[in-house]
Amino acid sequence: MGKSNKVTIRAKGRKPITFERGGLHRSTNTPMGEKIPASKMRAALRGDYGPKARKQAIMAEGLLAKGRRTAAKGR
Repeated sequence: MGKSNKVTIRAKGRKPITFERGGLHRSTNTPMGEKIPASKMRAALRGDYGPKARKQAIMAEGLLAKGRRTAAKGR
């Protein structure tokens, strides 16, 4: 069996969030090693790639980007 792509984020006092790593890349047809272009991200947020991609983009913009900014602040 291969490595699972499921990731769970647990925060104290909050409900755990589970998501699939690379899901937004697959939804927007972007190769895994590349950054998702801003135009594709805006299209995903609008729902052009479907409701699942929209939810993935909202999570990437809010939850995941916030964590990266917090981690960068601590460096």
